[in-house]
Amino acid sequence: MDFEMTGKLALVTGGSRGIGKSIALKLAGQGANVIICGRDQDSLNSAVKDIEKKGVDAWGFQADVSKNAEIKMLFQEISSINKNVDILVNNAVTSTSAPFDELTDDEFVYHIEVKLMAYIRIARLALEQMKKLGSGRIVNLGGMTARIVAPLRMTNGVTNAGVANFTKQFASYAAKFDVTVNCVHPGYTATDRIMQIFKREAQELQIDLNTILEKRTADIPLGKLIQPEDIASAVLFFCSPLAKMVTGQCIAVDGGSGEAVSY
Repeated sequence: MDFEMTGKLALVTGGSRGIGKSIALKLAGQGANVIICGRDQDSLNSAVKDIEKKGVDAWGFQADVSKNAEIKMLFQEISSINKNVDILVNNAVTSTSAPFDELTDDEFVYHIEVKLMAYIRIARLALEQMKKLGSGRIVNLGGMTARIVAPLRMTNGVTNAGVANFTKQFASYAAKFDVTVNCVHPGYTATDRIMQIFKREAQELQIDLNTILEKRTADIPLGKLIQPEDIASAVLFFCSPLAKMVTGQCIAVDGGSGEAVSY
């Protein structure tokens, strides 16, 4: 199937590993040229090589998106490519796994800066480029803590709820420029980051890590952890012509584990 991405330029933040890298590879597999950003240049260089194997152009720019100055610098580097961004996937993330009484103000603020504020700032700059093109696709990666209670991931819940609300609000504005804005909420996805969260849960409950893994897997009706490629497929849908009339929506890729009824 032709997803009409050949020659388009996609920007994936946090794209050097995990879900972000899978998204970058998925878009590249459909012919999109890809820019990824992250904080570790070695990881970026390795990911760029893997993306280029798809037969597209790829760039890896180092940036700490919690800092507005570095976001502006990122877009200055993007300008050297002499192309406008057609697709933006906001994926940069951080996480502090701890109970409420251990979380400091600084940890809440940092998580908001890395995720919610970075998404807003990057979307603002990307939209200016999409206006020149007369169209665009923006996909924000949120998380199931926007909809469920997770005692050790309170900062995630606050930021992911903000991401979902921003997606809806911004979609209404961006529509006038033929730019769609949607959100994907990943469930428990098999990444290094989620394994660190599981290890902290095991410590808190004083049980074996395998017991946590079995419990979390049992909580998923489809019976297995989500893979990064599953998230990438949802992003691909939102970026494709199939979703040309879909905007302001949040979809959960959670294997059925979310029990809330969301209208």
